[in-house]
Amino acid sequence: MVALDIFRSGPPLYADMVWPALVLEQRIFSVIPIAAGLIVEWLALWFGGFGLSWKKAAVVDIVMNAVSATVGVVLIPALGFGWEYFAEFVLSKLFNVGTFNWGTWAVTLAIAVLATTGVEAGVVRWGFKVPLGRRRFSILCAANCVSVAIAFASLWIHPPKL
Repeated sequence: MVALDIFRSGPPLYADMVWPALVLEQRIFSVIPIAAGLIVEWLALWFGGFGLSWKKAAVVDIVMNAVSATVGVVLIPALGFGWEYFAEFVLSKLFNVGTFNWGTWAVTLAIAVLATTGVEAGVVRWGFKVPLGRRRFSILCAANCVSVAIAFASLWIHPPKL
């Protein structure tokens, strides 16, 4: 029981780590970026040369975004942390910059767009058997860029309390 008392009487421990991908992730999963992303991606699937009817495009859109959100909630912060830990650790030593600099924000934006596009492209290709080439992948990437850019812009319009 003495060992347990030591743990109970000690100061509470809190993790206080924040990096740009973790901050951006909160905004990606908010109403406006999600709604904009669903609309833009539905239009991209319907009119972007994927050969889908508006109903089929809507189903593909909802499924690919559900999978992307489920995977992205872990993937985006993990990739962002990987960037912070490896690349940014070296760059911060060379250029004397901190975690929240313009370069890290740019990489975070690119990570979020490419991660969500990669997951969604996999759902479209393997889940719905729609062949993807460079053009269709680029269309999905541009559509994903809209919702991520809205989330990204919201960080400057209404900065988070860190």
